[in-house]
Amino acid sequence: MSSIMIPSPLPSPTQDSEKLKKAFQGLSLSHFLNLYILGHREANQRMKICQAYQQLYNESLIDRLKSELSGDFGKAMVLWAMDPPKRDAKLAKDALKKKGTVKHLSVIIEIACAPIPNHLIAFRQAYCSLYYCSLEEDIALHVDQPLRKLLVGMVSSYRYDREEVDETVAKSEADLLHDAIEKRNLDQEQVIWILSTRNRFQLKATFNCYQQDYGKPVDQDIKDCSDSDFATLLRTAVVCIDSPEKHFAEVIKSSVNGLGTDESSLTRAVVTRAEIDLLKIKEEYQKIYDTSLLDAVAKDTSGDYKKFLVALIGDGKLKWFG
Repeated sequence: MSSIMIPSPLPSPTQDSEKLKKAFQGLSLSHFLNLYILGHREANQRMKICQAYQQLYNESLIDRLKSELSGDFGKAMVLWAMDPPKRDAKLAKDALKKKGTVKHLSVIIEIACAPIPNHLIAFRQAYCSLYYCSLEEDIALHVDQPLRKLLVGMVSSYRYDREEVDETVAKSEADLLHDAIEKRNLDQEQVIWILSTRNRFQLKATFNCYQQDYGKPVDQDIKDCSDSDFATLLRTAVVCIDSPEKHFAEVIKSSVNGLGTDESSLTRAVVTRAEIDLLKIKEEYQKIYDTSLLDAVAKDTSGDYKKFLVALIGDGKLKWFG
């Protein structure tokens, strides 16, 4: 459920590239054209623009954006223009550089819980290509046990992607999860194995069984059981699999809530989910917090950064207002 609005008729990648080049040369309103062209193009269309720009001008569009734009707007625009697997590889690398803090490691869990198994494979391949080592190697280098065990399990998985569920297994594994929570033994092998190998349909069935049998969502019981780093990451995995819109609504709320904006988290949530489920996230945000996600973001940001995020969130218009 993409929130991106695409113009009709759609200009060719060559036409878009020529307009961007003129913008960089100062012959028109640079930021406006960047917003209009890239903020209203899907991933495949942006990739074709990057290819056309390279062929026409023998330079990387991504590199040019980096040199022309700055601040939070520049960072958001560069992330948006990147190929999604490479973008996720960069986000994972940046997260590991933050000395393994749980807030940043949650980024890797978000990526690992992608609903399309092939995206996880492409992401891992992009990581190897960009950083000359596997993601698992970098996790082992930067993250201690037991967090390492959970992260490696999650990123190494290739989940079966068909809607087939075994209710007997769901019941059995719901009981196992409950027993681990009751005994405060969350990092046991079986818990990690269930979360990192079962497909999302089977896991959703397990989570449903858990709530029916024990009266509370499994993520809530994990949260009540422990505030350890491992429990926090485990809960993130559960929510990202069961209800990613809930997780990203929480990320956005925490990023705009308080004295200062957490621009990196806000940018990541909007940019990475705009073509996946941002419409669902908007609905979930409204339901949980009784306010519009668009209004919350618009009130907490400004300038070109605000205009760009509004474009990705979708305000129903192919234009921007200051």
